[in-house]
Amino acid sequence: MSKANHVAIIMDGNGRWAQSRSRPRTYGHIQGARVAKKIITAAVERGLSHLTLFAFSTENWQRPKTEVSFLMRLLAHQIRREQKTLMTNNVRFSTIGDLSALPNFAKQVVVDATKLTEDNTGLRLIFALNYGGQQEILNAVKKVAAEVQRGALNPEELTQETFSSFLDTHAFPPPDLIIRTSGEKRISNFILWSSAYSEMYFVEKHWPDFTAYDFDLALADFTKRSRRFGKVLESIPPVAVAP
Repeated sequence: MSKANHVAIIMDGNGRWAQSRSRPRTYGHIQGARVAKKIITAAVERGLSHLTLFAFSTENWQRPKTEVSFLMRLLAHQIRREQKTLMTNNVRFSTIGDLSALPNFAKQVVVDATKLTEDNTGLRLIFALNYGGQQEILNAVKKVAAEVQRGALNPEELTQETFSSFLDTHAFPPPDLIIRTSGEKRISNFILWSSAYSEMYFVEKHWPDFTAYDFDLALADFTKRSRRFGKVLESIPPVAVAP
């Protein structure tokens, strides 16, 4: 029986959830933030080592400016508000993605939370902010090319392990399980490199309806998976037949 230690979640469906209730999309984001808090608490209680939440993608900038602005303010508010809870629960807060594009007020809150919790030893909570899997790989390629150009790296000696060290996600183990809500069945440019052998779990519910019980169902489903990582399971010895 396998236990998921690193779970990553694509928190999808906030806007659609709100619109189905004739409410503005911002209402869905507020409810989604509340659910995120509950799932972070559940991850702590269930002893996960890492939890990655897809909080804002590189593609999300294409949304209406008013919605993006609201999301940035909500992000800053929630992180600032939950700093004490992070410390109480021994949670270490980290991010992946390009923070430079975030407004200064949001960036500062993220930096402060990262610094405040850097010595915590419990759950590693990772927010993917202004993050895209393709962009992560492209940035890593540029870093590798620069190392080759200055003679610090021989292309013939480049390995998967060496390349991985140039990725944003290099400090974290690959996700064992990726959960996506709202019924969509795609990965949407999320941690493409390190999710090569992650198990996928799709939920029909929109994120604001996702509960700790749903989280437990996903974790329980994971224990039933057979993870071969491209290998073949050892064959069962044949049963001896009496002559």
